[in-house]
Amino acid sequence: MAESIVQVAAALIFGAISLGVIRLVLGPTTIDRIVAIDMLTIISISLIVLYAHVSGRFVYIDVALVYGLLSFLAVLAIARFLEKGL
Repeated sequence: MAESIVQVAAALIFGAISLGVIRLVLGPTTIDRIVAIDMLTIISISLIVLYAHVSGRFVYIDVALVYGLLSFLAVLAIARFLEKGL
């Protein structure tokens, strides 16, 4: 039962990655592309956590937390740059 739940989660994650890449390529504005990149980082964080669960090595959760923090700071820097410049 748990294995099928992991497989469904992996399929949903890869489906979300494909939708994010489509938005990244087809985004009409720069803001749409930035949001797509942020969405892809969030999806990759969930993929890292899923891998940590499957492999049983929970040190990868720390990697996902650091990656999430860096992604948040990067989006803040980009938003500030686009609004009024650094």
